[in-house]
Amino acid sequence: MPRVQDVLAKFYPSYRNSYTPSLAQAKAVMDLMRCRTAALGAHVCVCEECGCISISYNSCRNRHCSLCQGFNNAVWVDERSRDILNAPYFHVVFTMPQELHPFIYQNQKLLYDLMYKSVSETLFELSKDEKYLGAQPGFFSILHTWGQNLHFHPHIHTVVLAGGLTKINKWRSSSKKFFIPVKVLAKKFRGKYLHYLKLYYRDKRLKFYGDAQVYQNPKLFKELLDQCYKKNWYSYAKEPFSGPMVVLKYLGRYTHRIAISNQRIISMDEHTVTIAVKDYQNSSKKKTVTLTGIEFIRRFLMHILPKGFVKIRHYGILANRNKKTKLALCRKLTNSPIYKPKFEGLTTVEIISLLTGRDVTLCPACKCCKLKKLSSLYSGTAP
Repeated sequence: MPRVQDVLAKFYPSYRNSYTPSLAQAKAVMDLMRCRTAALGAHVCVCEECGCISISYNSCRNRHCSLCQGFNNAVWVDERSRDILNAPYFHVVFTMPQELHPFIYQNQKLLYDLMYKSVSETLFELSKDEKYLGAQPGFFSILHTWGQNLHFHPHIHTVVLAGGLTKINKWRSSSKKFFIPVKVLAKKFRGKYLHYLKLYYRDKRLKFYGDAQVYQNPKLFKELLDQCYKKNWYSYAKEPFSGPMVVLKYLGRYTHRIAISNQRIISMDEHTVTIAVKDYQNSSKKKTVTLTGIEFIRRFLMHILPKGFVKIRHYGILANRNKKTKLALCRKLTNSPIYKPKFEGLTTVEIISLLTGRDVTLCPACKCCKLKKLSSLYSGTAP
């Protein structure tokens, strides 16, 4: 079965003839094509018992690489276990109207940041209201930019504690349903985002390219925003998780996900790539979509994040600055046990052994003798 790495190797030269990738996109492509190949070097080990030589190629560790994210995701989720409270959690999703997609893509860092800002202010302000919770919440947000068919579809996944800390440092639990009506949530988020977008436009912070250049005309830009104000921005909240361990398992599905996994690539021929998708408009039934190799790469590269962009952000009582104070207090108030990360203090090799269920330091041939490292063929990234 072909991988993203294989598609890039085959079609990227043709893609370059039609498009000019950004520096971040070009770097991601080079990293992904080199990942776990001789291009990044390797570590050579030998079995002193049977003489078997084992070569381990280095990983690229790029956050857009499907080969690397399994390990990174497992370590991140394990580290987060120490922050989990014995309380319900909600999953809330904030989506953007299609009319704004071109502006967001052309101003990625600025307008991705604005998505986080609008989500956090929305949740803080509504949670503070006694009508809904009357307490400071805790939550973290993760940006995804893709739909099943790899089209540009920016949205924020937010995991919210079903409760918060009051002004007098008491824990206040929410109802079993999400404590803020979804319509209120969506309306507040819409108002926040469009308010700041108008300020950015006024301060000339937005860039316009291609067909979007017409919106440099203030009248046309205002008409566009008026259309967005009239639309119902699609947001929704899922049922709360049943317990802390379920939360941890669920986190792994979202935190380090990339636009498409290798498992979803069905086939590749001389000109096309066929991928598996879920049709959400038809009860999530599975179907296939066939794209040209160049089009597959064009869509895939739309989801490469800007350099240095922070994708997972924590707020309120889950923010880093509050972990030793407010979060510790909430753990006491909710009688939450302290979950010790199982990977704490382990080396990378030991973690990989746990994840794979086998001792990777043993000789793959005789399976009874430890491998001895001979050399590193390249002083680059560790495996």
